[in-house]
Amino acid sequence: MSTVTKFRDGTLAPFDWTNMSWFPLLGPTIRVEDYLDGDRYVVRAELPGIDPAKDVRITRTGDNLRLDVVRRESKADKVRSEFHYGSFSRLLPLPAGLRPETIAARYADGILQITATVGATEPTAQEIPVTVEHGGKR
Repeated sequence: MSTVTKFRDGTLAPFDWTNMSWFPLLGPTIRVEDYLDGDRYVVRAELPGIDPAKDVRITRTGDNLRLDVVRRESKADKVRSEFHYGSFSRLLPLPAGLRPETIAARYADGILQITATVGATEPTAQEIPVTVEHGGKR
């Protein structure tokens, strides 16, 4: 039934703003938080109700981390479901100095946690001197 018109307690309740999705075209996404804990970069993703061995794929491409997740719908008879099923992905930029060989992931209690060590970064800014020429001479 439409989110604009729903039945509530047997009566028609038009414009049920409390349950309306404000961004229906954007679709569901993987909710994450990421932070630096000393020299450790941590990404935590909410992924309840999945089998991480079959339904999660994590790849690093350049300076990005990509999460691909599939949530499969159970075949139980449902009266109501607000869960989102299907394929979801999320692309996260990685911090400078991240050491790719230290990336590790674990899943517990519906949370996927990815960690990696961040080392010292090389300065990326470099000042370029300007050579001044006068009338074709240096």
